[in-house]
Amino acid sequence: MPTVIVPHSVSAGPTWLATDRLHPAPSARELDWLNEQGSLTRRLTALGAGRFAVEPLCEGWQLLRDDECAALGAPSGSEGWAREVYLHGAGQPWVFARSVATRVALEREPFALAALGNRSLGHLLFSDPAFAREPIEACRYPAELLPVAVREAGLWGRRSLFRRAGLGVLVAEVFLPALWRADAARR
Repeated sequence: MPTVIVPHSVSAGPTWLATDRLHPAPSARELDWLNEQGSLTRRLTALGAGRFAVEPLCEGWQLLRDDECAALGAPSGSEGWAREVYLHGAGQPWVFARSVATRVALEREPFALAALGNRSLGHLLFSDPAFAREPIEACRYPAELLPVAVREAGLWGRRSLFRRAGLGVLVAEVFLPALWRADAARR
């Protein structure tokens, strides 16, 4: 997949909150997924009976959104590496994921974000004990920030910041309707 610079037209981004501060509150099932502390890759693999895949959509250097800069402790308008993928379960996109890290941090503390291809970032983060995960935040993710193929208002998203020394990797995951259908069918 070629590396591309991905422009962003929305600089502010979503408003993220701790999951216990969301109003109206998500359902118990939604909260269970939003608050998942383990590897989402593992959970999706289990739900899909082993059928899990990562579909890279785009990646490249770009100016990060204001909400991303704030979470990473970077000045507004900082440049960073952004990677957008679908996480597939049972052959369908179940999650849209966007991962970012600032250029400055990546130059100080190299991490192979650009070399992941169709491998799971979550697998790398959870297999490296040097990474510490900060608290999960959630929101109703703005439809205009989603790929056109899955653009829908009101989808739940969550994000976590993973830190290792001077590096912060911010991972946002938006749960798509096909995931909720698959989860409901399994119950």
